[in-house]
This record gives sequence, C-alpha cells and structure tokens, in this order.
Amino acid sequence: MQTIIFGLASAVFWGACDFSGGLVSRRIGAARATFAIQALGLPFVLVIAWLTGQMQMSLDDWLWCGAAGVIGSLGFLALYRSLADGQMSTAAPVAALTSASFPVLVGVFRDGLPSGRMLAGFGLALAAIWFVSQTGADQPAAGFRWKSLGLPFLAGTGLGAYFVLINQGSQTSIFAPLVAVRTSGALTLLVFAVQRSELPLPARPIWPLMALNTALDVGGSLFYILAGQSGRMDLAALLASLYSGVTVCLAWLISHEKITRKQWLGILMTLVAIILITK
Repeated sequence: MQTIIFGLASAVFWGACDFSGGLVSRRIGAARATFAIQALGLPFVLVIAWLTGQMQMSLDDWLWCGAAGVIGSLGFLALYRSLADGQMSTAAPVAALTSASFPVLVGVFRDGLPSGRMLAGFGLALAAIWFVSQTGADQPAAGFRWKSLGLPFLAGTGLGAYFVLINQGSQTSIFAPLVAVRTSGALTLLVFAVQRSELPLPARPIWPLMALNTALDVGGSLFYILAGQSGRMDLAALLASLYSGVTVCLAWLISHEKITRKQWLGILMTLVAIILITK
C-alpha cells in the first residue's frame, strides 16, 4: 500500500510540476526551464542530504543515479524537440506510453509477473496514459508519418530508463540519489543551454514560479524514490507516469483549457486502473 500511496503522490507532484513548467516554458523557453529545474533544485537537495546525513552512497549507486540524470535530461530534450517539430497529437502520447511501458517491461523481467488483477490494472493504466496524453482536436493529425515517431520513441525510452536507473541506485538512500541526478542532469543541460545561448537568467518576476516548479519536481522525485524503496519498481513507475492526468485536470481547472473526449476517457480509465491495482 505504501508503494501505491507514494506512487500516486509522485504523480500529483509531477503533474503539477508539468503544468507549472508549461507556464515557465512559455516565458523563457523549454530548454532554459528544464535547466532551471535541475540547477535550482541542486542546492536544496544538497543541504537536505547534508543535514540528514544521507550523502553516503556506494560508487555504483552514484553511477546509476548519475546515468539517470544524464539520460533523463536527454529524454526531456528529445521530447521538447519532437513537440517543437510538430505532430504533437502523436508525439506526446507515444513518448508518454513508451516511458511508462519501459519500466513495466523491465520490472516484469526482473521481478516476475504481478497478480492477474494488478496485471489488468497495468494494461488499463498504459491505455489511460495514451488517451490522456492526446492533445489538440479529437481527429488525427493530418500528414501523419511513421518516421516522425522515432524521436518521441527515443524520448520515451530515455524517460523510462530514468525510472529504472534511479530505482536501481536509490535503495539505500533518499536524498543522495537526488543530488546525483540533479548534478549530472544540470551539467548535461548546461552544455545544451550554452550551445543554444540560452544560459542568461530570466527576468526576476518569473523566479517565484520557477521556484514552485522546482519544489514540485523535487517532491515528485522524492515520492518516486520512496515508492520504489517500498515495493515493485514497475508499479511505482506506472503510477508515477499517471502524472499527465493531473496536468490535464489542472489545465482544465486553472487555465480553462478544453479536455477532449479521448482525455476524458483516459481519466476514467485511470481511475478504474487505480482501483484494480489497489485491490
């Protein structure tokens, strides 16, 4: 039950982070916003790790979590690039479904098949992620090309690998993995930001929203680590991947954005999937 609670808490935090991150990205750009999340969160998790005496971690765990930061950051960059290139109505769900499916496949291979009811919940949750991540009109996008799914697939694979790698390296500590992830992720995004001349700090009025965005991202990562420590990695990753439903609901409640029929279906399927998983 702890895995379920922590996994859903991670989805709530990451969903709110995705919503606030969208607001920040519109003002300062996606690459700079992503770099700010990693860089601003690093001093915070460093202080917490030092105060709680959780900076000690094996070299293998540092490497696992460092790799998670690099690959996860590259996955985010690939996702933003695919969205910028168009085909958003297919890029977003493909990336979301891939990122959720990858840790599920790894978890089944590593830990074995879950119960029949939980397996049904897994399948329904994956379908829900596909529908909730649909954007734009209910009709399919014109000019669809299969090769346009290559970058979203790579993005989803990178984000899914992040779930697996950070779980592998976070079984003995809570805050040291966050330090490793943010250090390597910030360095990766720093190189990208320098290359694109997106390093200058944004205007001061945007700082409070950036701070909120960072706090939500740290909270999501923290609860995901706790979920992975208390139970199956595939269950923790799948529940955390439901964050897109939270983002859609917040956009509807706060920004009054329209929820499509497919997204409503995905939200309903999410609720049923949670019931199946928690029974």
